[in-house]
Amino acid sequence: MGEESAGQRLDNYLIRVLKGVPKTHVYRIIRSGEVRVNKGRASADVRVAIGDVVRLPPVRVSEAVAAKAQMPAPAREFPILFEDEHLLALDKPAGVAVHGGSGVSFGVIEQLRQARPEAKFLELVHRLDRETSGILLVAKKRSALTNLQDQFRERETGKTYLALVGGTWPANKKVIDQPLHKYLQADGERRVKVVAKDDPDGMRSITLVKIADPVLLPLPLAGEGRGEGRRTATLLEVTIKTGRTHQIRVHLASAGHAILGDDKYGDFEWNKELAKQGLKRMFLHAWRLQFDHPATGERIALQAPLPAELQQFTHHARSPSPPIRPDRL
Repeated sequence: MGEESAGQRLDNYLIRVLKGVPKTHVYRIIRSGEVRVNKGRASADVRVAIGDVVRLPPVRVSEAVAAKAQMPAPAREFPILFEDEHLLALDKPAGVAVHGGSGVSFGVIEQLRQARPEAKFLELVHRLDRETSGILLVAKKRSALTNLQDQFRERETGKTYLALVGGTWPANKKVIDQPLHKYLQADGERRVKVVAKDDPDGMRSITLVKIADPVLLPLPLAGEGRGEGRRTATLLEVTIKTGRTHQIRVHLASAGHAILGDDKYGDFEWNKELAKQGLKRMFLHAWRLQFDHPATGERIALQAPLPAELQQFTHHARSPSPPIRPDRL
C-alpha cells in the first residue's frame, strides 16, 4: 500500500483501484471475505495504511470498460477559496463527482492531479455528492490529510449548507435527530433511509435547521398561472453535526420538505416542472466550512457564494422581489 492510498476506507480504495468493476461486486467480495488485508478479513470501513498488503480475488471487466478506465482525466482547475502548502479549498461545481468510481471515469481529484503534475500529494479530505456544489477540501500533505480527517471524524468542523426545500418549513423545527441506514438497491444504486432509534443498523445522525430567509418563494405548479395554485419553498441553512451519506437530503425529505431538484429523494413530477423554470440541478450548496488549520491550529472560516444558476432561479421564483444575496444570510 503506497502513501497515496493510505488513510482511505477499504471500499473507496477498491472502487478507485478496480475501475469499471460494479460497486455491487466490490461490496460482495468484501462481505464474502475474499478481500484480505494483511491476510485477515476486513470490513468496508477499515482504513488502509502504508505497507498494508491487500489481496483480491480475480475480477474481470470488459475490454471497453478497461480501456475507458485507463484514459487520463482531462486537466482542470477549479475556483480556489483558500490555498497554502498544506491544503487547498475549492468551490466544486454541481454535476462533477469528487472522484472516479462506478459509472464515473474521473472526478475533481483526478482532474486536479492532471492539472498539477508537479504536485507530489493531492488527496480528498471529505466528499460532496455529485450534484452538490460548494466547499471541498484537498490535502497537499499526508499530515494535513490525517489531521483534517480526524477533525471531521471528531465533529470539530462546522459545515453549513444552503438548501431550498418544498413547502413552508416550520420555524420551530430546528433539530432532526434520526438514525440513518445506508443500503444498496438491486441495481447497485446507493440509497439511505430513516430507521427507528432502536434499529441495530441505524447510525445516529443529527441535522440542525434554520430558516435562512423568512420570505417564502412562490413557485407555480405545472399548468398553473402565476396566481392560484402556486406552491411555496423555503431557503434553509442546514448544519450537519454528523457526516452520513445523503444525510441532509434524507432528513429534509423525511420531514416532508424534500430539496428541490433532488432526483433521488425529491418530488419527481415537481422537479420536471422546476427544470422548465430553470432549476436543472439539486438546490444544495456547501456554503460555509470552519476547521482548524492542520499546521498552525488557526481557525479557518470559508464561504462559497451561491452559484449563479441558483441565484438566477431564486430571482426568477421571487420576481419582482430582489434576489437572495448570500451576504444577507
